[in-house]
Amino acid sequence: MLGEKHDLIHELPEYKDRIHNLKISNRHFSHQFEKYHELDHEIHRVEEGIETTSDEYLEELKKKRLALKDELFSMLKSEN
Repeated sequence: MLGEKHDLIHELPEYKDRIHNLKISNRHFSHQFEKYHELDHEIHRVEEGIETTSDEYLEELKKKRLALKDELFSMLKSEN
């Protein structure tokens, strides 16, 4: 949906504290989190019409964002 927030805190509010802790204690998580955040902002700019691109490129960005989200979610669940 256009304009919908997909940042991890909004998507996974129950993991807010874990996200914060992993961002400061796990370099890989922090790096992947930043990549996710950058992709999410790029997708948002395209969906809002601030930037233009092909539909195929936008779909590729969304696939990458989903893959990163899956990886981050897996890390959030596994590091207890």
